[in-house]
Amino acid sequence: MSAKPDYKFERIDKDDAALLVVDHQIGLFQLVRDYEPEQYRNNILAHAAIGKVFNLPTVLTTSAEAGPNGPLPKEIIDMHPNAPLIKRNGEVDAWDNEDFRKAVRATGKKQIIMGGITTDVCTTFLALSLVQEGFTVFANAEASGALSQRIADDANDRMRAAGVHVLSSFAVVCDLMRDWRNTPGSKELLPYFDKYLAVYGYLARGHAAAVDRGVILPGESE
Repeated sequence: MSAKPDYKFERIDKDDAALLVVDHQIGLFQLVRDYEPEQYRNNILAHAAIGKVFNLPTVLTTSAEAGPNGPLPKEIIDMHPNAPLIKRNGEVDAWDNEDFRKAVRATGKKQIIMGGITTDVCTTFLALSLVQEGFTVFANAEASGALSQRIADDANDRMRAAGVHVLSSFAVVCDLMRDWRNTPGSKELLPYFDKYLAVYGYLARGHAAAVDRGVILPGESE
């Protein structure tokens, strides 16, 4: 089956991308029901770490953090001590906040990688606003959580219909890297995967162990 005539594969360009961490607040964490808590905690830390690995300009934002929503996790703040942290006092859509708009525009990037709590509000509202402003938006589905899988699916469909690219954290990282021989490449990304994507980290560990001290057992190569 051939692609649609007007289809364009939009790649993530690490030199033209910024990372947004949207409302991953400790009080809102309990609203995420489409991921297990331990899994989602890992997901949002992995999302924030993308900015460090690829040296992407990163903007953090919270909504009414002095109330029950609470602050961002300390781990994320510690990852990005010099990143703008826009503390919104009332705006639901982060784009409605002037300071946030200025911080995003100040990155000078036209591609935005983002994830937020919740998928249907924090992520979707901002993603649609960014598309309307002319940005190319990549929504990290694993770093966006919702009250149910149904809500997440409907929100992702809504974003896709508007031209937002909805993809996994693994896909985001691999498209930023493009080639294991690049920098960042295997040297930087294998430790990242070992920390945040255990299945790939242990694949690499197994290969290293085999090369370092392994032997081929009778019948194994068959």
